[in-house]
Amino acid sequence: MGISLLKQEKQYRKLFLAGVVNGVGDRFSSVAVLAMLMQLTGSGLAVGVTLAIRLLPFVIFAPIGGRLADRFSRKVILVATDLIRIVFALGLIFVESEADLWIVYVSSFFLAVGEAIYAPVRKSSIPQLVNKEHLLKINSLEQVLIGIVLIGGAFSGGIVASIFGAQITFWLNAASFLGAAALISTINFPEHTEIKEEAKVNRESIFSIFKKVILMSIPVQILLLCEILLASLNGIDNVLISVYAVKEYQLGDVGVGLFYGALGIGLTLSFTVANRLRKHLLATGLVCLMLEGFSLILLSQTHYVVFAFLLFCGAAFMTGIGNACFDTVLMKEIPEEYQGTMFGLLATISNPILGLSMFISGAALEILAPRTMGVIGGMAYMLVAIVMLISYFSRGFRKKTAIGE
Repeated sequence: MGISLLKQEKQYRKLFLAGVVNGVGDRFSSVAVLAMLMQLTGSGLAVGVTLAIRLLPFVIFAPIGGRLADRFSRKVILVATDLIRIVFALGLIFVESEADLWIVYVSSFFLAVGEAIYAPVRKSSIPQLVNKEHLLKINSLEQVLIGIVLIGGAFSGGIVASIFGAQITFWLNAASFLGAAALISTINFPEHTEIKEEAKVNRESIFSIFKKVILMSIPVQILLLCEILLASLNGIDNVLISVYAVKEYQLGDVGVGLFYGALGIGLTLSFTVANRLRKHLLATGLVCLMLEGFSLILLSQTHYVVFAFLLFCGAAFMTGIGNACFDTVLMKEIPEEYQGTMFGLLATISNPILGLSMFISGAALEILAPRTMGVIGGMAYMLVAIVMLISYFSRGFRKKTAIGE
């Protein structure tokens, strides 16, 4: 089904393949960088600094990227950011000792700047490139894309780096940016739409657009609040994956790769269900969020690796369905000329919160047992889903009542 959809949506197919190419390359490089930092310093501090540096640019540059997407050619922006990132990807090959850590920090910062600009531009391009009737299926394929990147990048990156060395992964990352830029350069974007709306969008500030879009849609209000709450909880999951693998199951780096691979499998399989949905997308996404929380609670209680692997698959399966539903609702509710700005702002809000959440979760593990933290995280997911469902249905009921009166 996914292959036939990619055959139908020829322009999106190129965007999808470009995402696979530079996504896998970037994951290869990220895994190699973190391993290299541990070898050079023997301390987690450099790792923490690097992870923080990769999140900080989203605060400033994600809204800039979104604004650029609503004003200028998306193709030019996407190709330019890929090509510029080649320079910083190759900069990492010059790191040989602890004295060269500044190269890692500078390269990581500018690679993250590129991603902060690239992500909202790419996401806002999807509705322009596909048949509107295929939006949900396409957003389901986006979860498959993330799954492929996790399996092909995070799971395989450590193996490639250990066999061939970190240097080869940096060259592969640079090559992946070049390949992705070549693919995107062949996409036919509907430039006339961007030009038509440019004058209108230019007159409005980012905050006026944000206020206008939020006020016009109850689903967008719910999803914005949900985005903030989930970003504050996702840090728990990010930290616990490694902790479960290394401390609870004594599997080391292989276990980390195994569990990331499980997430990739779950996200990939989510397409089989998500692309068949037609109605009640917001409610369906919230129910999936609740089931994801329940899976995380079960995960915190199992002592068998096989069950943990399956539960990671199950949690990611629910995540994939939920994300496809949420993204489709946003793309339908937000006017096309404002989508770049809004997606940029959402990235600006969620990424710093995620970084803070990871920091707090790591600190909390000094006090709480990992499995206790897992229970808390799972229950929090379920609580957020239940509250959002109640809010959604109560507002919908009041709206119907008002219309009836």
